[in-house]
Amino acid sequence: MKEKKKLSLAGWIFIGMLAGIAAGLIFTFAGLADFTTEWIKPIGTIYVNLLKFLVVPVVLLSIADGVISLHDLKRVGSVGLKTFVYYMCTTAIAVVIGLVLVNLFKGMFTPLPSAELGELVYEAKEAPSVMQVIVNIFPDNFFKPMVNADMLPVIVIAIFLGAGVLSAGEKGQKVGELINCCFEVIMKIMMMIIKFTPIGVFCLMTNVVAVNGPQIIGKLALVIGVAYLAYIIHVVVVYGLSVKFLAKMNPIKFFKGIAPAMITAFTTTSSAATLPVNIECCNDLGAEPEISSFVLPLGSTINMDGTAIYQAVCAVFIACCYGVNLTLGDMAMIVLSATLASIGTAGVSGAGMIMLAMVLTQVGLPVEGIAIIAGVDKLFDMGRTTLNITGDATCALFISRLEREKKAKAVK
Repeated sequence: MKEKKKLSLAGWIFIGMLAGIAAGLIFTFAGLADFTTEWIKPIGTIYVNLLKFLVVPVVLLSIADGVISLHDLKRVGSVGLKTFVYYMCTTAIAVVIGLVLVNLFKGMFTPLPSAELGELVYEAKEAPSVMQVIVNIFPDNFFKPMVNADMLPVIVIAIFLGAGVLSAGEKGQKVGELINCCFEVIMKIMMMIIKFTPIGVFCLMTNVVAVNGPQIIGKLALVIGVAYLAYIIHVVVVYGLSVKFLAKMNPIKFFKGIAPAMITAFTTTSSAATLPVNIECCNDLGAEPEISSFVLPLGSTINMDGTAIYQAVCAVFIACCYGVNLTLGDMAMIVLSATLASIGTAGVSGAGMIMLAMVLTQVGLPVEGIAIIAGVDKLFDMGRTTLNITGDATCALFISRLEREKKAKAVK
């Protein structure tokens, strides 16, 4: 007798969203919206608070542990630098594409009419100069950015911490092991909290629908469509041109060769689970095995183009739902935050929402807005994971070509 297949967490989240919508509509028509605000929403707020408290340790420990895992900064040398620059550039381009598209459609994202959202007042802060933004990234106190959840300085601290551990050699090994152990612990805590996501989504979605009525449902279909349009443009234009001119390969041949990995990513929504398939596909396409074995695992950690698009689109969508007009400075902060946050996303299940919380915090938007899109996060995740691993493959082929040319010149 076959065992019944357990429903995945994503399935439970989706059920929680549907149940929340149904319950919210019932409370709306029963005139009990205030009841949901007083008794049901607080449970969702507890879940949001738990997510928020994880942001700093996840970013700090995941990035520091990632740097330490390279073992020897000199060994990775030019390959590591080229890989990192390529990933950061494509991620920044991804955020810009997401922001451009969502701003084209944002006229269709009308503010939610709830009294609660209407009471939220956001004063537009004067955008700091470019140099001031750069200065603010580098903290003058080790603990202050963590206490204030100022994430850009936290990322800088994490990078220096990881580099310092490597530079200390044997003396730094114990610190590296401690960071790795702490990272494993925080991941376990994160998985505990993520298991409560269906309940949190149900409570928050119930309140959102009860207070705002059925019109919120149609908004979700539109924002998903905008995100997938951005995914497709990024794959075809950015990756297509990258393969053509940087990797010197026919894009059609590339997409045919990488198709098994893309399908695996789309169905598993896991960069880590797709990694073995991606390595095999890249090697079959002509990537150097030693390059693909380094670049692809690194990419599954720091290259999150799809996640960056998701963060940009959702940040603007949530801002529109709250009736907030983001300034050009806010948009620049989203580009910077989403690009650097992609390093900390680290292929961890559910981390996309946690990193979105970071981006929302950076531009002064309420983290509770995540509840609006949390129920359909699985649909976003399928596309963004596929985009992430495709970007990893383009980088592996590009770096392989550079290394082959470098070897050829050395022989001559």
